[in-house]
Amino acid sequence: MNIRNNYKRPIKILTWHIHGSYLYYLTQTPCVFYLPVKDNKEEGYGGRAGAFPWGENVQDVPATAVKDLDFDVILFQSKKNYLEDQYEILSEKQRSLPKLFLEHDPPRETPTDTKHVVEDPSMRIVHVTHFNNLMWDNNSTPSKVIEHGVIVPGSVQYTGELEKGIVVINGLAKRGRRLGLDIFEKVREEIPLDIIGMGSEEVGGLGEIPITVLPSFISKYRFFFNPIRYTSLGLAVCEAMTIGMPIVGLATTEMSVSIQNGISGYVHTNIDFLIDKMKGLLADKEQADNLSRGAKQRAEEKFNIARFSQDWINTFEEALGQVKKPQNFEKVKTGGV
Repeated sequence: MNIRNNYKRPIKILTWHIHGSYLYYLTQTPCVFYLPVKDNKEEGYGGRAGAFPWGENVQDVPATAVKDLDFDVILFQSKKNYLEDQYEILSEKQRSLPKLFLEHDPPRETPTDTKHVVEDPSMRIVHVTHFNNLMWDNNSTPSKVIEHGVIVPGSVQYTGELEKGIVVINGLAKRGRRLGLDIFEKVREEIPLDIIGMGSEEVGGLGEIPITVLPSFISKYRFFFNPIRYTSLGLAVCEAMTIGMPIVGLATTEMSVSIQNGISGYVHTNIDFLIDKMKGLLADKEQADNLSRGAKQRAEEKFNIARFSQDWINTFEEALGQVKKPQNFEKVKTGGV
């Protein structure tokens, strides 16, 4: 992966471990990432946790030692990071460094009138979808969008041999209507569905599948079903598309512009329409294979890891006052970097 860095050395980023999968993809960017760590398992302080194959550019740092290190950019990823953590672990000098806020989610209080926690013209809010950027009131803070970039093993390809759909959601029983618990239960009455993820056993699911085998596990299912009403575009959807899985889901949030009906899957706000399309995919493997090709092509265009990394390099350089130059990115297909 050929990523151009106009800075004279690797950029040093302090950030927190908030969303493991996103952090793993972010750290494919050729920077050095420092993750503060605490022993008490406090939110954001897990460091190089999980089964991710972290690179040497990702370094754990005791939270108490952060003040003694030199960074170039501070990257917040949660309200707590911004309102509490920076004042606890950063020095006054470090708090004057260039700062970015990575916003993972759409607004929760109200879809259209929620003000973002950051109101600082000298910072920038980075949203992961255009929908999120549209819905947040970003105050006087400049904002931009960096769409997801993902990697799946090149050896994993969609087969669709199982005449079932797969759902990947953590904590569906507890998260209820927003994540589509009622929709999942309605669809499951007519369509064979398996669900995986933390706590999925509570809704008759198969439990959590290790991330290292997750792509190959889901690739055997006929289609990926996403019943979520209102959240950001899930990385599980992006990864499933990259494998080449047809996607079926609600035409809400960023899903409405990520899936093309009849090309990479089906999205709609009519659940009966979606049930009918799922029945069609179960009955017609050739149709599913056609959608598979469309999903894979769309993922290579939209969720390209080289484009994602170059977007982040450009954003860090902008924060450092570097002149942004037009650059081409190398298209990276499945198989990693």
